[in-house]
Formats: sequence, C-alpha cells, structure tokens
Amino acid sequence: MTAANPADPTQFQRARRHIGRALAAAAAAAALVGCEDKNTFVAPPPPKVDVATPVQRPVTRYVEATGNTAPIKSVDLVARVQGFLQTIDYTDGTFVKQGTQLFTIEPETYKLKLEQAQAAETGAQASLRQAEADFKRQSDLVQRQAVSQATLDTSTSTRDNAQANLQQAQANTRLAEVNYGYTRVTAPFDGIVSAHMVSVGELVGVSSPTQLATIVAMDPIYVNFTVNEQDVLRIRAEAARRGLTAADLKQFPIEIGLQTETGYPHEGKLDYVAPTLNSSTGTLAVRGLVPNDKRVLLPGYFVRVRVPFTQEKDALLVPDTALGSDQGGRYLLVANKDNVVEQRKVQIGPVDNGLRVIESGLKPDDRVVTSGLLRVIPGQKIDPQQTKIEQSQAASK
Repeated sequence: MTAANPADPTQFQRARRHIGRALAAAAAAAALVGCEDKNTFVAPPPPKVDVATPVQRPVTRYVEATGNTAPIKSVDLVARVQGFLQTIDYTDGTFVKQGTQLFTIEPETYKLKLEQAQAAETGAQASLRQAEADFKRQSDLVQRQAVSQATLDTSTSTRDNAQANLQQAQANTRLAEVNYGYTRVTAPFDGIVSAHMVSVGELVGVSSPTQLATIVAMDPIYVNFTVNEQDVLRIRAEAARRGLTAADLKQFPIEIGLQTETGYPHEGKLDYVAPTLNSSTGTLAVRGLVPNDKRVLLPGYFVRVRVPFTQEKDALLVPDTALGSDQGGRYLLVANKDNVVEQRKVQIGPVDNGLRVIESGLKPDDRVVTSGLLRVIPGQKIDPQQTKIEQSQAASK
C-alpha cells in the first residue's frame, strides 16, 4: 500500500477550500445571531396629550327663543266727516308728537253748522227764561186765587218744554263741535306717521271712514315669542322654589339681539304671559317690553330672545373642541389615575362665555383630554400634560 504524499499540492488546495467554507459558515451563523439580538421589539412611549380639569364657576341659565317685534300702538287715521281734503300738514314718515295736526278736511261747512247750533241754543235759553218767568208769575196768581189751576198747568208745561228744547239745542251744539273738530285730524299719540294715502282736493268720508294714513308708536316696543312646554315647567319649578308669584315673573329681565348683532345688546322686561298653553303647538305665548328710544328695533323684525331664570353657582365647563359624539350621544375622554383614557358619556348644556356647560357625567377633579383626541382611544395609556382651560380656547358667543 502506497502512502499519500503530504506534499501533494492538489490535496493541500482541497483542504484549504474545506477550511474556508467552514469559517464562512461560522461567520454567517454569528452574523445571524447578532441580527436576532438587534431586531427585538420595543414598545413606543405613550403619546403626550394635553389634559385639564374643567372650569368651575357660576353660570346663568337662560330660556332662549326667537321672536318678532311689534308696535305697542298702531292706529289707522281716518276721515270721520265728509268733505274735500284741504291740507296735508306733515311730511311722510316723520315723527310727530301727540296732538300735532296732520290733515284738514274742509272745515267751513262744519263751522257754519256749529254757529247755527249755537244760535239755536241761545234762542232756547231765551225761551226757557221767558217760560220760567211766566211759570213763577202764574204760581203767585194761583196762590192768590187770581187764576185757575189749569192756567198754571199750561205754564208748567211750557216751561218744561222750553227746558227740553234747551237740552236738545245744547246736544246739537256739542255734536256740531265734535264734527267741526273732526275736520282737523291730529296725532293721537307720539309716533311715526306713514305716507299719506289720499291727495289734497280728494273727497273723503263719503260712505264710510276713509283711511288717510297710519301712525305707529316706536318707543317702547313689544317683543312677542313663545316658550316650549319643557321650559315652562322648568321656569315654574324655579319660581316655586324661589317663592315668586305671577306678578314677579313679569319683572324678569329679557335680552334681545338682532340677527346681525353679536350678543344681546337690548334689554327690557317681561310684560305679558298667556294664561294657557297652545295645545296644537305645545307652547306658551310671552311678550316683552323693550325701550327703543333710538328706534333701532322696527316692528316686524325677527330677533333672538333670552330670559335668565336661574343661576348655578358651581357649573362645570369645558371647551367644545374636547367633546366627541357617537351613536350613544356626546362624550369626553378622561385620563384616570393610571393615566389610561376612559370615555365618559355626558349631558351638555348651553355655551357660556365660550365654554360648554356639562350637565352630568363629569366631576370637578376629572382630567379631560383637551387636545390630541385623534391620537388616543379609550383604554390606551397616555403621557398627560397638565394644562389650564382658558376662555380663549373657544369662540365667544
């Protein structure tokens, strides 16, 4: 048997290749082991989210409604006597004081009728004086038995007739004075007079009173609105708690705002509350009285109305942006003591000075998520960043 030659170069190259492959395999295995150590999963840190406790302060509760304005007085000026319109004594659309002359209707005829009635009254007074003198004379003669009782009876009848004629003449004079006064149409109260509806020289009051114009009182002005049944029950309950009577309710202030105005700059008081609800609409008719010396409010305007009826001392408020909604209603996201997000169903109230009142479902020490709501879900742990709710976080009313 022939022994292998250790110096054979072919075998030497083959051995080197085997050794190189073994070292490469070992290096690859070591590399794989190293990669497995570096790819181990590390959980991301909890998201940083702003949280704040709700604002706690007194809040006034209002009943809000939409109403319309109406004049407290509006009268059609009519011709109450027949005649030709002689003058128009005002400018269309101007403000006039009570008693200002507005129209003149051919006064001469009615002045003559008044003078005629006055003359008849003077004649009736003279006839009565003569009849009374004759009655007194006949009474004396009867007492002396100089004339018969029948003569005295005739004198008495004459006197009574003269007295009745005088009363008739006085009534005719008064009627003539009234008709003569109707020839001058004056303003029955302070107000603005509309454009005239007749022209000078036109015959008015022929078969029925002819409308000449309309006068409208502007200060103060009525505001009519309705309150739904739930609000009526709330107000009545609050009034009973405070011991208020129906007369006290009429002193409640009301605040008015036009559709183009911010807030409620006009203030007044309740003037009337209907005694019954409208069964077809379930609402109660209410009326307010608002000063309008600058005549900003015109009759017929639609206005926003609110009536304060109670004040809550420690209401809880949050920004509207912190609220979410789903099929179950409105909710807030709150961080518990373990910094885990919880969903709280809440009942919301009105907006007060830019913040939303929370009626129920929230406690004063709850930490409400105020920003980053899209980055968190209920049950997730967060890194809460404590902040403070400011009025500027929400838009004003």
